[in-house]
Amino acid sequence: MNTVKRAFLKTPVGYMELTGSENGIQSLYFLDFRVKTNNIPACLKDAVHQLNEYFSGTRSSFSLKLDLQGTPFQIKVWQKILEIPYGKTISYLELARRIGERKAVRAVGGANSTNPVSIIVPCHRVVGIDGRLVGYGGGIKRKKWLLEHEHAFAQRDLFYEKV
Repeated sequence: MNTVKRAFLKTPVGYMELTGSENGIQSLYFLDFRVKTNNIPACLKDAVHQLNEYFSGTRSSFSLKLDLQGTPFQIKVWQKILEIPYGKTISYLELARRIGERKAVRAVGGANSTNPVSIIVPCHRVVGIDGRLVGYGGGIKRKKWLLEHEHAFAQRDLFYEKV
C-alpha cells in the first residue's frame, strides 16, 4: 500500500493542498487560509511543476497519473471533463450528453461538484446552459480567474506561432 503524501502550493488564486501517492494524484483543493509551503514529496514533484507551468501560462494540459476515488458514475463524468480543451467551456447539459445521460444534468452537476482534483480535472470549464459561471467548489471568483487565465493564453496562441 502506498502512503498518501501531501504538499501545499501558493498560486495566484490562493493556496492549494495536493495529495497523492505512487498510484497517482488523489486531490487538489483550494484552501481559504494561508499555509506554509513545505518540502514536496517525490511522488508530487511533477504535479507541482506542471501546476506551476499552468499558472505561468506555459502549460495547457497535464500529463499526470490520477488516482481518482469515486463512484463509477463520478469517474465517468470526471473522465469526460478531462476531454474539455484548454480555454473552452461546455454546459452541464452538454457534459450530460457527452456521457450519454442527457437527462442526468443534475447528477452530472453533482459529480462535477465533487471532483477531487480541481484544475487538473478542469471542472471550472463547465458552465451553465446560458454561459453563466455557476457551481464551483473553489468559488466563483476563482472559476472566473481560471477561465480568464486560460482564455488569455489561448488567445495569445492564435497570434504567435509556436516554434
